[in-house]
Amino acid sequence: MIATGITIFLGMAAIMAKLSRRTLLRAMKYDLAVDITVTALVLVIHWGTFSGVMAATVAGLITSLATMGLKKLVGHIDGNLYHVGKLRLRV
Repeated sequence: MIATGITIFLGMAAIMAKLSRRTLLRAMKYDLAVDITVTALVLVIHWGTFSGVMAATVAGLITSLATMGLKKLVGHIDGNLYHVGKLRLRV
């Protein structure tokens, strides 16, 4: 279940990696909404078995940790203001 959850998270991370930097930074402003949306989406997709729900829960938890870390690492965009994290990205 943990390995499946990690695989699900990696799939979602690959989709997020395709976003432009500006879009990613704007999404990081709404990190809680991203966490809830991703968790709800993977729970709906994997609903029906205990192992599917547990894998989706693991993926949601890892996504929450990743968005929290990413927001601290690269910051976020609020309107036209870029709140820089530990690393500054060119936008």
